[in-house]
Amino acid sequence: MKQSLLFVPTLKDAPKDAEVKSHKLMSRAGLIKQVASGVYTYLPLGYKVIQKIENIIREEHEKIDASELLMPALQPSDLWIESGRWDKYGPELMRLKDRKGRDFCLGPTHEEVITSVVREYISSYKKLPFALYQIQTKFRDEMRPRFGLMRGREFIMKDAYTFSPTNEDLDIWYQKFTKAYIDIFKRCGLDIKIVSSDVGQIGGDEADEFMVMSEVGEDNITYCESCEYAANQEHSGLNEGDECPLCGMPLKVAKGIEVGNIFKLGTKYSEAMNAKFVDKEGKQQPVIMGCYGLGISRTLMASVEQHSTENGIIWPKEISPYQVHIVPVNFKNEVQKEIALEIYQNLKTKGIEVLLDDRYERAGVKFKDADLIGIPLRIIVGKDAVDGKVEFVNRYKTEKILINKSDILDYI
Repeated sequence: MKQSLLFVPTLKDAPKDAEVKSHKLMSRAGLIKQVASGVYTYLPLGYKVIQKIENIIREEHEKIDASELLMPALQPSDLWIESGRWDKYGPELMRLKDRKGRDFCLGPTHEEVITSVVREYISSYKKLPFALYQIQTKFRDEMRPRFGLMRGREFIMKDAYTFSPTNEDLDIWYQKFTKAYIDIFKRCGLDIKIVSSDVGQIGGDEADEFMVMSEVGEDNITYCESCEYAANQEHSGLNEGDECPLCGMPLKVAKGIEVGNIFKLGTKYSEAMNAKFVDKEGKQQPVIMGCYGLGISRTLMASVEQHSTENGIIWPKEISPYQVHIVPVNFKNEVQKEIALEIYQNLKTKGIEVLLDDRYERAGVKFKDADLIGIPLRIIVGKDAVDGKVEFVNRYKTEKILINKSDILDYI
């Protein structure tokens, strides 16, 4: 892509309401633009990262044989009344009426809809188990949207649901999704802790959260450095210095950003909504469900928190909007222009995602924008271009070396 044609409205200064590093950088780097409090447009660079996260999710869900579908964001109140949540969910549920006065809501989650979709199909144990997931925009009327994409009123989420004939099978799915989530977040460059938590408004029998440790997190995590114990402090009631329930060592407390959660729903929704099947003995049983959420826009935000400096982002390899950024120091210089275009075309033919800064801007402007945008590999075409040499910058290692243009592919 040529940068002169890419819509990247970088800013010198962050918006006044941007409190945390990720919000400041995503705004300055031209990734997002606020439309209203807690509501954002994902600009081209930001949306490319979102798409990369989504593709990683699809690949990892394919490995565990989960099928993708897409459910409506607009949900009738009838289903929520049937599950018993219409009056219980609280003011975060965005409610509205159609022209005939019928009540609807904009879905914050989809347990009711997915149960209504499958209940006519799961008549026999022979049709179980299976897993379904979707990637979709969710809505929650947050009282205080804050920290950019961390707590918004509209956000992108992956939600999955499993349907099992037994609790033992639910346990298997729970472990499959746990492993899938670990792999997804690793590929997105995130260090996470799995912590036990309350089931909250989703309900069910058991829940775990996937937390990215961060000072801007809204949750306090109680964890042990000597073993695998970790829990949301609200769930555990334990404090810094208390004994670990598993090994007895002193506990630590740190803040975390919740990027995923998984629930053993059991029969909470299937009982209420009559989603039943006939088992091997010919008896009717409520299907046993699991629910698995992953915040895609939050994953984007958490990645920027973990992989950035005050001057810009340094994207993890698999979610970087482009793999290589070519920056000619002076695009008016014919030699630099010719070599930059040559490298650009060569890399594209090799299937490498490359951004060429073909703007007639001062070098300082180009480098500041390049730092903000955060593409990890950079090729600077400057005065040494006359000798067929360019600077190769690996921002993971803060390394800059002069190389022959013919060797670029080897370094990449």
